[in-house]
Amino acid sequence: MTVNWGFLGAGFVASRGLAPAVHAARGAHLYAVASRDEKRSATLEPEHTHATYDDLLADERVDAVYISLSNSQHIEWVTKSLEAGKHVLCEKPLGLNATETEAMFDCALRNGHTLIEAVWGRWHPRFVRIVELITTGAIGDITHIETAFTFTSEMTDNYRLNPSMGGGALLDVGCYQAHAWTALTQGATHLTITDLARTLGPTGIDLTTDVSVRIDNAITAHAVSSFALPSKQQFIIKGTIGQISTDAGESFTTWNESSSLLVNDVVEEFPVTNAFVEMVENVSRMIEGNEAWIVPASDSIRVAQILDAISQHP
Repeated sequence: MTVNWGFLGAGFVASRGLAPAVHAARGAHLYAVASRDEKRSATLEPEHTHATYDDLLADERVDAVYISLSNSQHIEWVTKSLEAGKHVLCEKPLGLNATETEAMFDCALRNGHTLIEAVWGRWHPRFVRIVELITTGAIGDITHIETAFTFTSEMTDNYRLNPSMGGGALLDVGCYQAHAWTALTQGATHLTITDLARTLGPTGIDLTTDVSVRIDNAITAHAVSSFALPSKQQFIIKGTIGQISTDAGESFTTWNESSSLLVNDVVEEFPVTNAFVEMVENVSRMIEGNEAWIVPASDSIRVAQILDAISQHP
């Protein structure tokens, strides 16, 4: 069977990432798109376009909704989509804070449908391999996680610059790094912030957040998120008997390119992969009741809690 997808929003990620992925994925069909501009919706090449988001949610043929609206709109349209009887795949960060994130998962539970955070990099075979290597003890016990996701932004008139709309580097790219902590440490259950520095921009968002933490009283971690520093993605995991680090390909957003992993000085190669397709196929299989992997709700909630702790730290 095939899952009929409906998109709320037709911006950059939807048009460049998700629409081509749904067209390419097995078991998925881009049935409908609704956005502020119906002509732009049509450029994603859906079977139908809808004039409004509500019209799309009223369409009984839509099985699942992908949401790529501004961060501050997620809770409204995730909730409406779930209450309309749709499964939901929503862009990261799922909520502006843990309270919103928990409320959305509670809504999913009440309505008997699935909500998934679209942290697409977690479906990439290289990330899956990293988790497998850590789980099997390839580098012993983790001692330190070093990550960075930075770039010099040229954004103007973008919601990511507006604090009330969920802007800022921590929410935008720090969530990838918090997901890595959560995935590698079975939930980063106990986390203590040991050092924090942030640089605010003229609109009040954090242009850079540089944070060091201790996880479960045993692992140190350092993450840098920035819209102002030179472009850099880094992912290094140090253990008691070895080290893993990303090599070729962006650490968190490698896309349609080959990539590699350095494991105790041995290079592991990964072929050209589109993790958006991997995500869409897994979510579609899950909706059909078949074997699949999705980001656990507990991970998304824990990541939101971690981001709250960092953003609220003095």
